[in-house]
Amino acid sequence: MTEDHARHNARMARVAAAREKMQARRTLERGLLIVHTGNGKGKSSSAFGMAIRSIGWGLKVAILQYVKGKWETGERNFFDVHPELATFEVMGEGFTWDTQDRALDIAAAQAAWERSKAMILDPDVDFVILDELNIVLRDDTLPIAEIVTFLKERPLTKHICITGRNAKPELLEIADLITDFTEVKHPYKAGFKAQKGVEY
Repeated sequence: MTEDHARHNARMARVAAAREKMQARRTLERGLLIVHTGNGKGKSSSAFGMAIRSIGWGLKVAILQYVKGKWETGERNFFDVHPELATFEVMGEGFTWDTQDRALDIAAAQAAWERSKAMILDPDVDFVILDELNIVLRDDTLPIAEIVTFLKERPLTKHICITGRNAKPELLEIADLITDFTEVKHPYKAGFKAQKGVEY
């Protein structure tokens, strides 16, 4: 073994020992409140990745989309073909600039929130994704105080992931895991239209 390899192996042994010691101190285990926000692409995509990971472990997943409405998406098509893998419900009426009807938006958001609470309270569900709930909260279509109060008192037996831009500070304050997706470059600004399999 060369001297460089020996030094590398010794350093990796020290890293392994330090990581093992660090992991031994991490003993908490409960359902996490996860928030994906920011202007970058991938918030929902990352949540769906966690859904697949959970399904791979035999966990029961429930997904509710707040905004996308009648918009056809790859994930919706997938779960339509494989309904046994997860509960997948679309309850939004579409983006507010498409509906142009605030009363309709509020009614749809309230119905979706009631369904979300049922999913969260369902003892058989392990992981709940509330896709684009941040958008609804940003537009004050639902009262943030009610959502925060419910989430603070939620069962701690499951993970919940909330996606969408402009997450409210009140939600960020109670979250366990927050990822801010930052846009560095996006093809839309160069004139590309949304691409199947990438954007939807």
